[in-house]
Amino acid sequence: MKILVPIKRVVDYNVKVRPKEDGSDVDLANVKMSVNPFCEIAVEEAVRIKEAGQATEIVVVSIGTSKAQEQIRAAMALGADRGILVETEDKLEPLAVAKCLQKIYEEETPDLVIMGKQSIDGDNNQTGQMLAALLSLPQGTFASKLSLADGKCSVTREIDGGLQTLELKLPAIITTDLRLNEPRYASLPNIMKAKKKPLDVKALADLGVDSTPRVTLLSVEPPAERSAGVKVASIDELLDKLRNEAKVIQ
Repeated sequence: MKILVPIKRVVDYNVKVRPKEDGSDVDLANVKMSVNPFCEIAVEEAVRIKEAGQATEIVVVSIGTSKAQEQIRAAMALGADRGILVETEDKLEPLAVAKCLQKIYEEETPDLVIMGKQSIDGDNNQTGQMLAALLSLPQGTFASKLSLADGKCSVTREIDGGLQTLELKLPAIITTDLRLNEPRYASLPNIMKAKKKPLDVKALADLGVDSTPRVTLLSVEPPAERSAGVKVASIDELLDKLRNEAKVIQ
């Protein structure tokens, strides 16, 4: 079994994101970048499946600038066998990303695609679903538990009413939730080995995918700072403030 794991290069989740002075975009100068946390969970799950003897190869793919090779190497240090970088300077929207992954899927023909349910920068939660639609494959989103047997996968996912379990016929698209697993740390020997693993670089133009944006970014600004709370001496004073200051009740 071959597993394809798409990953994304994002600002590290420990970094406080700042907008540029002109408000044109997020300031990425001298900012630590990492593998998207949900993508790390997807890599970990693929590695566990391989360690259980149910997969023979894990292929990691990322779409972005040449700097994304760093995140691909990080994924290979966790246990992926080889990597693919679709190199582009463009900022792709979810549909364009899904179309790129469609091309990679058709070239690699994996038995399973495991990917993060969303990235912590765009927070769109769309790419996995779009990819499944483009490929006409079954999908299990927000997976909190995954098991494989007899050419099928069982996916437990969280819904408003509790837990839902789906049985999907392979090949299938799985998007991971936080509760699926806890990613491991890469050991130094594996980090060194990852430097020698194959990494294939493709140009976005070679895939024939239109990267023209459909959404225009007008400005980026930080959220308004919250004002300090106050203590009130009575219910009447609280009601007065809610009515006359906050104006949330009449």
